[in-house]
Amino acid sequence: MQQKLLKSTACLAALACLAAPAQADWVRRVTDGIMGTRITVELWADDEAKANQGIDAVLQEMRHIDDSMSTYKPTSEVSQVNAKAADGPMRISKELFDLLVTAKEYSVITDGAFDITYASVGYMYDFRKHVHPDEQQIGKALPAVNFRHVLLDSKNQTVQFSQKGVRIDLGGIAKGYSVDRGIDVLKSCGFTRAYVSAGGDSRIIGDRFGKPWMVGIRDPRKGEGEVIRRIPLVDAAISTSGDYERFFEENGVRYHHIIDPHTGHSASKVRSATVIGPYATRTDGLSKTAFVLGPEKAMEIYNRIEDIDAIIVKLDGTVIYSNGIEPAKGAAPPN
Repeated sequence: MQQKLLKSTACLAALACLAAPAQADWVRRVTDGIMGTRITVELWADDEAKANQGIDAVLQEMRHIDDSMSTYKPTSEVSQVNAKAADGPMRISKELFDLLVTAKEYSVITDGAFDITYASVGYMYDFRKHVHPDEQQIGKALPAVNFRHVLLDSKNQTVQFSQKGVRIDLGGIAKGYSVDRGIDVLKSCGFTRAYVSAGGDSRIIGDRFGKPWMVGIRDPRKGEGEVIRRIPLVDAAISTSGDYERFFEENGVRYHHIIDPHTGHSASKVRSATVIGPYATRTDGLSKTAFVLGPEKAMEIYNRIEDIDAIIVKLDGTVIYSNGIEPAKGAAPPN
């Protein structure tokens, strides 16, 4: 309730600024430090004060999600679930419950390639300090990695882990969810043309007055500004996952943050995967699949899902596309 009141207050304050003379323009802000990533919000507004109020409301919503779902914060709701859910049913917020339901749905769709219980092993990795578990540690923890260990009771809105040692991490879906919530906030404030991104997850509403938004797909083996394709998008979400986001190399092995739930090791069957669809929660949750299953099997899954398309960069640098995308039509070469 408090969250809704804050959003309504922000929107009312923004609307009050309309009394002053204004000139419509694009307003853009880039913010670091929320959910450990870079947040970008760009929108069209007829008043700069109104635009900044809208952006403030988006960032406030994202901070709320970070406070609730970060495993790096011991007071977060997810951290509390990890500490207590193995002891019995634990009542949780509707927001978290609904996202756990969605996460399990994606686990089924991807044949278990997406699995939030990867954290049962994943918590032992520290990419900043170049720390990874050894084979004995992985072998001991791996039985706890299985999305079926997360028991959800919709009647009582509770979560329970079926055994000790299970941990969850929503890092593979929470950023996309936060982008969708940011778009919801902007829509509630009356904005009809906007772009919101959190790291590799973005969503767009509207167009750029007759022109699409152009979103670049980063080349996995080059600098941040180097792209392999630019995709024209209107009213769509796009997520790119890559083995370059958080990683370190040791003895010729690249350890990165996308963990294969079947092995406990960094998944290494592609360089990057991009998924395009209607919602960022969906594209974020599905973009890790190719790393675990490999490009061919993942593309079979992507092609079965009607509302998404995908672009995968294979280990040899070859780029492949889902059936709904023709390179000549759906992607322009970088300028």
